[in-house]
Amino acid sequence: MSEVDFKLNTPVAFIIFNRPDTAQRVFNEIRKAKPTQLLVIADGPRTSRPGEDEKCKQTRAIIKQVDWDCKVLTNFSDVNLGCKVRVSSGLDWVFNEVEEAIILEDDCLPDSTFFKYCQELLEFYREDERIMMISGDNHLFGKKIIGDSYYFSQNAYIWGWASWRRAWNKYDVTMKIWPQVRDDKGLERIFDNKALRKYWTHIFEEVYHGKIDTWDYQWVFTCFLQKGLNVTPNRNLISNIGFGDGATHTLDDHAITANMAVEPMKFPLTHPQFLINDLEADKIVAQDIWKVKLDPKYKRMAKKIRNIINRLIHC
Repeated sequence: MSEVDFKLNTPVAFIIFNRPDTAQRVFNEIRKAKPTQLLVIADGPRTSRPGEDEKCKQTRAIIKQVDWDCKVLTNFSDVNLGCKVRVSSGLDWVFNEVEEAIILEDDCLPDSTFFKYCQELLEFYREDERIMMISGDNHLFGKKIIGDSYYFSQNAYIWGWASWRRAWNKYDVTMKIWPQVRDDKGLERIFDNKALRKYWTHIFEEVYHGKIDTWDYQWVFTCFLQKGLNVTPNRNLISNIGFGDGATHTLDDHAITANMAVEPMKFPLTHPQFLINDLEADKIVAQDIWKVKLDPKYKRMAKKIRNIINRLIHC
């Protein structure tokens, strides 16, 4: 199927709040894609923020611009639930309604090819429980060239992604199993690298004790526990346009990941020969984006796995 003939049959979930400017830009891309089903999640205004009620109304009004054949479902909260509860409960609702979905927040601006890329891979890996999600983010900044259309990562990138009910059903926003995983040294069975274990232990502790109001680290935790593989494109398909004033977490508009350029995905997609996470690519993100100092052992392991794969490919 050519891009001209492409029809977006996969439901799109659109998460909005109080930023009509960025939400309009993302909606414009959804509008071009013309999904047959659109599920919209919205949080309510904070009473402590004067004028936020009007901004929320303006943002929700954007959905009235749907002018194509589309079933629109809404899940709007009258009160402010916060990032953690609103997004997690909204996605619970989405995956109760549909088996699979493409998910965009109101500051995650996709390249037009993102939708076709997600739809094809949702179908390709629909029955493969090793795959937890399809991501549109590439944060390698050219430091590693991926020969296929995508690679597998241990990391869960959620600035534009897609998944299935079968994967989301494993999600627990409370992370109730975290103390057991921590005390049983469960992260040692996930990460060989001490620095990465320390990095994630700190984050999961903060989230578990309610010090970070978010939903996404819990999804990362879920993917780790399942030893899931996450599809990551060979080029960046999503630009986060929400950095700076008005953002909940992405406050630094000078961050390297702010307003990243996007590049269209090429079709037909070429699939990797082996289902194994790319340690070298994950190492680049850990060092350059998360600023984790990895020990030489981890670097040697990544190189060893890369050499083994190259020998298998060329034998």
